[in-house]
Amino acid sequence: MRSRVHPGTLVLPWVMAGAALAAEPEFYDVFVAGRDGHPSIRIPSVVVARDGTVLAFAEGREVHEDQASNDIILKRSKDGGRTWGPLQLVAEDGAHSLNNPTAVVEHDTGRVFLMYQRIPSHLKEQDAATATGYEGTNVYRNFLVWSDDHGATWTPPQDVTRSTKRPARATTVASGPGIGIQLTRGPHRGRLILPFNEGPFWQWNNFAVFSDDRGATWGYGDDVPGALVADPKLGQRSQINEVQMVELSDGSVRLNSRQFAGAKVRKTAVSRDGGRTWSPVEDVPQLRDPSCNASILRYSFDDANGAGMVLYSGPDSTKRDTGTIHLSFDDGRTWPLKRVLWPGSFAYSVLTRLADGRVGCLFETDGANRIVFGRFPIQWIQQGARDAAGGGTTGG
Repeated sequence: MRSRVHPGTLVLPWVMAGAALAAEPEFYDVFVAGRDGHPSIRIPSVVVARDGTVLAFAEGREVHEDQASNDIILKRSKDGGRTWGPLQLVAEDGAHSLNNPTAVVEHDTGRVFLMYQRIPSHLKEQDAATATGYEGTNVYRNFLVWSDDHGATWTPPQDVTRSTKRPARATTVASGPGIGIQLTRGPHRGRLILPFNEGPFWQWNNFAVFSDDRGATWGYGDDVPGALVADPKLGQRSQINEVQMVELSDGSVRLNSRQFAGAKVRKTAVSRDGGRTWSPVEDVPQLRDPSCNASILRYSFDDANGAGMVLYSGPDSTKRDTGTIHLSFDDGRTWPLKRVLWPGSFAYSVLTRLADGRVGCLFETDGANRIVFGRFPIQWIQQGARDAAGGGTTGG
């Protein structure tokens, strides 16, 4: 039977040729709450080191709460995510809570950076006592660690709060969570960028933290305009919060943020100057969001055929379920193809590209009590679109 494709669906020749051979996704447990030394394990981050080692980070929590004397933990895989080594402790700070692991690889040196925040043990995120500035016991702080041996060992934490947090207004700060990026083209080629949000609570904004000297020093850019909308109870509240960023085909940067107000869809803005300034917040109508952190990833640049491929993973639902992979061919302006990766419980997720070209997705499931690594070839997404056009299944 001849393959049929709906009008307007973008299909590249190599996609149709390889789609029939696309393997189904494989899934492997990475962290399981109660089995890996912590009653609760949440907030995944995943990157691939320069030697191909897959590094999966998370928060190890004493109880199932956001601030619960969290440690930053790690497991590594030497075989593309099929098997995982023992749990490693990357950072701990007694009763203080360490949150929001956000990793990035500096590709020239191979150094792996991880940024996270320390929340004082006596504070919760909504506490009015949370202070602005840099001094005192009520201040959120940003810390940075790094590894020069593909995640086997890590430096002591370096306090980078002063160079990554505004001295006024900002109370809470949070990197990602998820991953950072390194720009590969344009006037800011080589820049490391870590996505951030800052409080006060309900008044969040997004901004970029960046380094132009391979992580030796860090700075930050402007807040995204248009974040706040009218609210009958609060007067105004933010549309945005937890955030990820992706490089566009010309070296610009697009953010993709969790929604907290307005339409129940993802929010976006674009920076043309490497994360210093941003366009106003806009909706992404094709990406539903039940208010959950999600992931966006540059998979490839394809100068011969346009803007290459950008991937998105998140719940395609009004609840935290139906984990779906979306594919864009125009730098995330539209999302013509999608396929369900995990039909059940699906919360926070992070995408990465594996050394063999497969896509990896580290995600929370079972009510965020288990963190699973899924891996699949990029052609699997197009296979689902082709089957849907021909009457086949699109399920993962």
